[in-house]
Amino acid sequence: MAKGGGKVKQKPPRRGKRLGVKLFGGQKANPGNIILRQVGSNFHPGQGTKMGKDYTIFAIKEGVVNLKTLKGRKVVEVV
Repeated sequence: MAKGGGKVKQKPPRRGKRLGVKLFGGQKANPGNIILRQVGSNFHPGQGTKMGKDYTIFAIKEGVVNLKTLKGRKVVEVV
């Protein structure tokens, strides 16, 4: 007779990873502000931004966020 999983198999709900765009196009960004959190490089850093080791894109200068497509790549920049 096989035993049932019971309570051991039931895990409590886990929090989401809170990914996504944090500052949208047209919004003001200061140096160090996180613009976008992502898994993998769906968006690429452009002028005025850099990418962290966890693929987070953040501002390195003050300006306005701009999301655009360049040669088929989605690019985030701060101008």
